[in-house]
Formats: sequence, C-alpha cells, structure tokens
Amino acid sequence: MDTGGNSLASGPDGVKRKVCYFYDPEVGNYYYGQGHPMKPHRIRMTHALLAHYGLLQHMQVLKPFPARDRDLCRFHADDYVSFLRSITPETQQDQIRQLKRFNVGEDCPVFDGLYSFCQTYAGGSVGGSVKLNHGLCDIAINWAGGLHHAKKCEASGFCYVNDIVLAILELLKQHERVLYVDIDIHHGDGVEEAFYATDRVMTVSFHKFGDYFPGTGHIQDTGYGNGKYYSLNVPLDDGIDDESYHLLFKPIMGKVMEVFRPGAVVLQCGADSLSGDRLGCFNLSIKGHAECVKFMRSFNVPLLLLGGGGYTIRNVARCWCYETGVALGVEVEDKMPEHEYYEYFGPDYTLHVAPSNMENKNSRQMLEEIRNDLLHNLSKLQHAPSVPFQERPPDTEAPEVDEDQEDGDKRWDPDSDMDVDDDRKPIPSRVKREAVEPDTKDKDGLKGVMERGKGCEVVIDESGSKVK
Repeated sequence: MDTGGNSLASGPDGVKRKVCYFYDPEVGNYYYGQGHPMKPHRIRMTHALLAHYGLLQHMQVLKPFPARDRDLCRFHADDYVSFLRSITPETQQDQIRQLKRFNVGEDCPVFDGLYSFCQTYAGGSVGGSVKLNHGLCDIAINWAGGLHHAKKCEASGFCYVNDIVLAILELLKQHERVLYVDIDIHHGDGVEEAFYATDRVMTVSFHKFGDYFPGTGHIQDTGYGNGKYYSLNVPLDDGIDDESYHLLFKPIMGKVMEVFRPGAVVLQCGADSLSGDRLGCFNLSIKGHAECVKFMRSFNVPLLLLGGGGYTIRNVARCWCYETGVALGVEVEDKMPEHEYYEYFGPDYTLHVAPSNMENKNSRQMLEEIRNDLLHNLSKLQHAPSVPFQERPPDTEAPEVDEDQEDGDKRWDPDSDMDVDDDRKPIPSRVKREAVEPDTKDKDGLKGVMERGKGCEVVIDESGSKVK
C-alpha cells in the first residue's frame, strides 16, 4: 500500500507502511579484530534472513551513499574526522598520542577500512532522514547504524561516528521537533550530550544503570537551559522482562508523544537488551523488544529505525529481521527458512528464543516510582517547546533510486549537506573478512566509564546547528 508522502494510513497496526531499507553488501566484511564483540557480520546475517523470508520485496532496498568529510563534520570536529580518514593499522604505531586523544585503540580499535565503514553506516542513517524528509517513505531502516556512544571528538563504546546525531540534524531541516528513543541496554550518551541544551530534540533512553558502561543516564539528568526536561533517562536493573519493561515504556512514550508532538521519531533498536546477550543482563524476548517498534509505529509519525548494540549475533539477526516485519506490518513465521547462515540458529532453527529464568531485580515499586517521576517531569512541558510547531512541505523532491542504480549521487536532496564531489575517487577495499567466533558470555561488559566529552563539549542551538 503506497500511502503517498507522510500521510500515513490510520487504523490498526497491521496497516502497511512504505518502507525504505538501506544496506551495503560490503558492510559484513568489516572486522574489528579477533575476540572483539562487535561484529558487523551480524548485518549481513540480518539481510540474509530478510531475503529468505521474502521481506526485501516489500521494501525499497537502497545502497547508502557514503557520507563525506563535510557531512560528518556537521557534528564531529574536523581534526577528529581527518584522523579517522588517515589512520590505518600500519600507521597507528606512529600516532600513539592521537590515538589516546581520540580514544581509539582498545574498545574502538583501528582496523582495515575503518573510515569507509563509518562513511557507510552514517550514509545509511542520513539517507534515511532524507527519504523521510521528502515524504518518500513512512519508515526508513538502517540496521548498520545506531552507534550512539560516539562524541564530537572521540570514539567510545565501539562507536566512531555518531550517525544518529547526523540523522537527527538532517531531520531538523524539515521538522520543528524530533524525538530520539533508545532501547539499547547501554545509555545513549552521545546523542543525549549533543542535544542536551535544546528543546527541539527530546532524547529518551531506557538502559541498565549502576556500575555499567558508560556510567551516565541518571534519572535526574534531565537537560540544561532550553533543553531542561527534554532529556529523559529510565534507569533499569538486571533481569528486566517484557512485562516490566512495558510498564514503563508504553505510558512514558505515550505521554512523550502527547506532550512533545514530534514531527519525526528516531528509534535506536540496540539488541543487547535481549535475553542471553553476550554483554547484556536484561531478559527481553524478541517480541518484547519488537513491541517497542510496534508501539512507536502506531503513532503514524515518520520513523527512522536504527541498529546499535547486540553481541549474541544470531539473536541480533533474529531480532532485526522480526522488527523489519513489524515495520512492514508483515507477520513473520517462527520456522526459519534455510539460508547461508542457517547453522547459526540451531538446534531449533526458529526466529524466536525463550527468555531465561534469571531474577528480575526491578521491583514493581521501583518501576512505579521511576514511571511517576518521569511522568511528573513530562507534566512540566505542557506549554513547551519554545519553537512553534509548523509542518511545511519539502522544498525539493528527492528522486527514487534503487540499490542497483549506478548514479548514487542523485540519491541525495540537492538542499541537503549530504552532497558529493564529481571527482571523488573510490576507496580501495582492504577489509578482512569476519571470522566465525563462538559467542562466549562476557560478564565484564564494555570497558571503563567514559569521561564526558573530555573538553570537546558540543551544543546544538535553537536552529539545530552546531555551536563550537
């Protein structure tokens, strides 16, 4: 069903949406290194499931155009972007000082093709925003994106470039207000920090809090200046299950949508909040996780779905495949079709896996206190934000481009900052193929607690522009 523009059809959640899906076949080849829990191969596994479940035929499949330096510098510091572009495994020993300055080397290693990886996943997220801005789809999906920890001038938590901030900045060209929702187990610190002082972006993060990376996201962190009460943090404890999660998610997000009235929503669908994640400690089922997607979809607001964390890769692929079906309004059957990664999903070969019997440390009383505190904060926004809401039509029309169209340059809005040079040269591919490694449980989680910004503070002003 082609609903035309952003006029989403009202009615039951099963109503079809026009969906754009961004995928680069090279993305699965990037390799963080032996033993590293972040595996871009999971994006390729997800894509294979989508293909064999027949979901690709229901979407416009697009190959993202790589983000350019100037596109990344809409948020990131010029010298940081220059560093990412130039650093290689061969030259890193000569740049020890720079590695330390930009927090690259341990959790965020230097690997072959690092910069082109960043360009690819950022290009998909901003490309999704461009499509939404022009009313060419109702929902845009980039499972390679969602890297929410990256800061203006440093890498953090496996993230180098913050594609989410870049995507939101693109959406702000068309929408007075944008909502960011984060269901990764880790706090969405990089996105919150970028928009901490503006009322044009509300950030809402549901995350594990207490002796856990990145260490931020206290319920009392609510924003600053014009952004006061526009940052919501929902701190959770180990073992939270579907029922407990939605005791918070649905009333809080329902109230956010009522009070904030965003023109577009960005939902980061980090899958490390699933039961059995290698680095996680929550107990959500795939259906419980996907219920967040279903709920946000039900508001009929332009929606950008992004990936994020997720380290038991067979479950990540299961989750994002099912959530693509939810976005489309297509029921995906539990029995998995045979495909090239079929052996990953044994012995049951099903899409869904049962949660564990781990203890839920989130008491009903604790959940109700958190819910009441956050609803109270939201009640203070009835007369906000300061920028009046006004829908306006797109200035230009972005042409439809399929993934196999050769001229990728025309994929972008001419008015977008995501423009391209005609004389650009292709970057030679020097990426190592992902080796299959066993998913061993890593109780230590991510290393360390990041320092907020290390003096590289960024503020987004009222127009949604970066203030240095």
